[in-house]
Amino acid sequence: SLRDQIERAAVSVSNNIAEGFERGTTQELLTFLSIARGSAGEVRSMLCLLERLLGFADLKSEISNLKSVCEGISRQLHGWANSLQNTEIKGPRYLTDKSRRTVVAIRDRREFLEELRRSREHSEEHHQTTTPRKNERR
Repeated sequence: SLRDQIERAAVSVSNNIAEGFERGTTQELLTFLSIARGSAGEVRSMLCLLERLLGFADLKSEISNLKSVCEGISRQLHGWANSLQNTEIKGPRYLTDKSRRTVVAIRDRREFLEELRRSREHSEEHHQTTTPRKNERR
């Protein structure tokens, strides 16, 4: 039945995310995220069909909300996949202790530089408000 197909496709979304994550490599995760996204599209497609079938007019609002949820899931999966494609890390199984330390050091450096930048901006703002301008008396 259509209900069973929708349920199977919906469950497939989370199952494929879980399986891809457990595989341990970025490439495999990307593959399973793509499959999960396809399953979300499948659910959305069946919801569109459901909207057009007779006898479901009273559920139009609920169906529309579910389609929006599916679109949001697809966007999130796409964003996650894009961020994974732009990383140099191949996956947790590829990380050695040294590369883990390197990743942490890079993150810590970025955070330190950001804190330094904010501190510098704050200092400059404070300096501008406390330093008298030319031709001003204290």
